Amino acid sequence: LYDGEEVYDNPKVKEKIAYVADENNFFTSFTIKDIIKFYKMAYKDFKEEKFHNMNKIFNVNIKKRFYMLSKGNKMRVALMIAFAQCGEYMILDEPTSGLDPILKNKLLKFLQKEVKERNITIIISSHHLNELEKVCDDIVIIDNGKVSYESSLDNMRKSIKKIQVAFDMPVYEEDLKGIKGIFKLSKVGRVFTIITDDYSEKFIDELKKFEPLFIEEIDLNLEDIFIYRLEEGGIDEEII
Repeated sequence: LYDGEEVYDNPKVKEKIAYVADENNFFTSFTIKDIIKFYKMAYKDFKEEKFHNMNKIFNVNIKKRFYMLSKGNKMRVALMIAFAQCGEYMILDEPTSGLDPILKNKLLKFLQKEVKERNITIIISSHHLNELEKVCDDIVIIDNGKVSYESSLDNMRKSIKKIQVAFDMPVYEEDLKGIKGIFKLSKVGRVFTIITDDYSEKFIDELKKFEPLFIEEIDLNLEDIFIYRLEEGGIDEEII
């Protein structure tokens, strides 16, 4: 649904949404010029000038037929078409697939500029988590079609931490599992590795009740968080 309206077979709603699939095989025999003409007829807000301005950087020959393009160039065309639609939403599935590092960086800047200038919402589905971390405000982790975790990126960085802690007196996993916010826990020797999604002074105070020899806090990047959230079993850690 889009604002309570069905999206399927609804041209009025679809005008507001630009979608880029991870594989772009539409209009196979069309030239890029023909694809632009089609979108100008289908989307009243389509801005051809915007397409051509982006193509000064993406540099795709618009006289070529779509099937003749490489995977990377097909993705470039699909992205430029999506930007030129000027919708309220852009939904992008693996948008950096097939792009070289320089173009990936330029694309991320385009996305940030589009949000800033037009106040639109961009939804990106991707396995390239290091790229998302540079641009996204909110993160949703989906596991087998269900939302496993969602948060703002800022809150995620503050609340999800890896902690290594060692104790002089006997402490067992069962003792620590009573502390709220621990969702991964492993032990090597006297050193526990803890992943928490509720990091705070109160959390550290709970650990200090067991009189630790040391507590080391380690920031996690988005890829680490994804792995720890979805990987079954304990934490595979090497203590150095």
